[in-house]
Amino acid sequence: MSQTVFSREDFPLLAQSNVAYLDSAATAQRPSVVLEAERDFYMQSNANPLRGLYQLSIDATDRYEQARKTVQRFLNAAHLEEIIFTRNTTEGLNLVAYSYGLSQLKAGDEIVVSILEHHSNLLPWQMVAKQTGATLKFLECQPDGSITEEEIQRVITPATRLVAVGHISNVMGRENPIEAIVARTHQMGGVVVLDAAQSVPHKKVDVQKLDVDFAAFSGHKLYGPMGIGVVYGKKKFLEQMPPFLTGGEMIEYVTRTSATYAELPHKFEAGTVNASAAVGLEAAIQYVEKLGYDWIGQQERMLTQMAFEGMQNIPGVHILGSQKAEEHHGILTFLVDGVHPHDVASILDEANVAVRAGHHCAQPLLKHLGVPATTRASIAFYNTPEEIQRFLDRLKQVRGIMGYGES
Repeated sequence: MSQTVFSREDFPLLAQSNVAYLDSAATAQRPSVVLEAERDFYMQSNANPLRGLYQLSIDATDRYEQARKTVQRFLNAAHLEEIIFTRNTTEGLNLVAYSYGLSQLKAGDEIVVSILEHHSNLLPWQMVAKQTGATLKFLECQPDGSITEEEIQRVITPATRLVAVGHISNVMGRENPIEAIVARTHQMGGVVVLDAAQSVPHKKVDVQKLDVDFAAFSGHKLYGPMGIGVVYGKKKFLEQMPPFLTGGEMIEYVTRTSATYAELPHKFEAGTVNASAAVGLEAAIQYVEKLGYDWIGQQERMLTQMAFEGMQNIPGVHILGSQKAEEHHGILTFLVDGVHPHDVASILDEANVAVRAGHHCAQPLLKHLGVPATTRASIAFYNTPEEIQRFLDRLKQVRGIMGYGES
């Protein structure tokens, strides 16, 4: 796809601000088409979807369900009913944990997660293990963030009933060997839950090709609205699972003492849905598809390579994970000798460079790596070489500003 398809003017905040926004792994900026889609929904179709028999409500329903069809195509799900809208990845993973995990797992079963997981894909499984008596096990990573085939074979056993794993680490930027994990898990009779929050902004995620049993992602990391996320689940599992939340809209019939639940996917979408955000997510998906993942990947690899090589040449700066820039998927997490990550982030902010500092909701991973906190720069296709250079120039000054002399 030609670069002329993209313009920085597509992103209002970036167009009117001098910020070098290097925190897209936390939340991405939104293009105008997303903002306009949400605004248009409220101006043209604002009614409660799925409930009214009048035309405005029917229009709202149609736009909401059209967004679902777009997500189905985007993920290449086999059935429309396999797409469930949630608030975010966290809610989606909790849905799978509470509904599938608590109903299907028992004492003696094993749940496997990777040490790389965001807390959103760890804490729900800790809860399931405690409530069911299942055992929680970990796939450990190498210092470069990789999970070896030997580790997969060692940890995933005939007792493994569920493996929850991130597609791309939000700290290391490393892509996990999902195909090998899925093959081993299915061979052992288990299911795989994929956290795709960090992968869908950067690469095509085909749930049928990967053969994962569940997957979740957030709209706000995919240049879409906050407050909307997606759970994909194979229909055969979703049909067996009890509702996660109960109340309005997810029912067929209610008596004083009982209820029958709606068919998929509405069984899992209780209450008034976030239809405007679903429409905004659809616009974000269409925007990404217009640019194309080939072009997005090319841009992000170029910018990541520039940042990676520049950081390697700054004394006292140490990048976590792989020593190959292309294995970071736009995520560069680093330490600066003698300087706390919060101070690094504050000094960068003085140059209007936005990065993230802390444990990145991955405390077990940082403990595994032997570091309490880090700074993270995360790159998107809308960043520029000038922004990367500003980041590098300011990073060179950090130790000097903190009293360590010239860097």
